[in-house]
Amino acid sequence: MKINIKRLDDNFHMEASNDDGNTLSMDGSSEIGGQGKGMRPTQLLLAAVGGCSAIDVIMILKKQKQEITAFEVEVDGEREKVEEYSLFRDICLHFKISGKVDQDKAERAVKLSLDKYCSVSKTLEPTAKITFKVSINKNGK
Repeated sequence: MKINIKRLDDNFHMEASNDDGNTLSMDGSSEIGGQGKGMRPTQLLLAAVGGCSAIDVIMILKKQKQEITAFEVEVDGEREKVEEYSLFRDICLHFKISGKVDQDKAERAVKLSLDKYCSVSKTLEPTAKITFKVSINKNGK
């Protein structure tokens, strides 16, 4: 796996690209001169754990013939200052799923993802406590 990061201006606006040509924008925080032109790297880390687990959960629920009409993950992370850097210490993923989905199956799918399949959560596990909750809306979207 290879990612290329290219600086786009005189400050911190950058573009990351992968081998498939997909791109995303990154920027620094406004406190250091960022201009809000992209997500900050730590935000991308939270997006990565939410996205990685979402892929696992959707795959598991599809295999179980659950009918998903809408799917969203809200990720909340709390950092703690350690020396000159900050570590995520608490991360909570809130899975919001609509459709004909069994609550127990959804919760088991999330647990399987975080405990076994999601590489990003396993990477963060040594320093962060990762918790989750699942909300099911059976009435559609």
